[in-house]
Amino acid sequence: MFLQTTCIKLLSWFDNSNIKEADNVGEVIDWMRVIPFILIHLACLLVFIVGWSPVALWVAAVSYLIRMFGITAFYHRYFSHKAFKTSRFCQFLFALLGATATQRGPIWWASHHRRHHIYSDQEKDTHSPRKGFLWSHMGWFLCLKNFAIRTQSVRDLLKFPELRWLDRFDITIPILYATALWGLGKWLEVSFPELNTSGWQMLIWGYFISSVVLIHCTLLVNSLAHVWGSRRYITNDDSRNNGFIALLTLGEGWHNNHHHYPVSARQGFFWWEIDITYYLLRLMALFGLIWDLQPVPAERRQSKLLHKEQQG
Repeated sequence: MFLQTTCIKLLSWFDNSNIKEADNVGEVIDWMRVIPFILIHLACLLVFIVGWSPVALWVAAVSYLIRMFGITAFYHRYFSHKAFKTSRFCQFLFALLGATATQRGPIWWASHHRRHHIYSDQEKDTHSPRKGFLWSHMGWFLCLKNFAIRTQSVRDLLKFPELRWLDRFDITIPILYATALWGLGKWLEVSFPELNTSGWQMLIWGYFISSVVLIHCTLLVNSLAHVWGSRRYITNDDSRNNGFIALLTLGEGWHNNHHHYPVSARQGFFWWEIDITYYLLRLMALFGLIWDLQPVPAERRQSKLLHKEQQG
């Protein structure tokens, strides 16, 4: 029985089809299933072997920004909240981009995030900091309890077989992305040796280091954005607006705004609240890639203010 269970968990690294919603039990860390998460962090130590180069740093930064946009614009604002519309083809491309971030598939991501909004900072919240910082930051997805998809909340997404495929084989896209970065570095090593980079250096910086920073900056919205910052609106949770987290996450740090009106494509409600994700979404709308971006109604923006003075 132990050997069978171990084999199933090892196979689940590559194929999640044997993981059922009934498996969402227990808040004990499932060490066998989270070994890849640990290895991604340990791989960053190889930077002391491969060294660094300016081009590797630039690729790591671009890799971070593009994939963060995939999470904030598509995994979050589109798949989780339907804040705008797009074609089925673009929906799949957006899901592919989000999947490169190594935060599992779009259906799994949306299912747990929607549950978070239903029970925000209550007992059934997926990742409330009221249960402790480490739990809200990463304990919640390392345990048995939240490994499977909460199917009840994502029936609209389950009807797309291409999205189900991405969730079932959620490690596939990160592996392909990492391989492509290694290939890029190898090509640069041969074609432009003066750049002093290599395939392995590009892999470590462009994928592993970039991914680890990306994952933890995303998780800050779950942990610190419910603890650190200011509150503009009266909500039934501890959500905060935090400009620093907003800069790291391209606009996700305006979290109290978001919990006040989750369906908005814009989370920086006022002009001084920088929301890079929203600016890029507006640009995409100009090219017809997306449409019907949900605005923040003026009356909603001025409702339930914690302080009665009007905002600008």
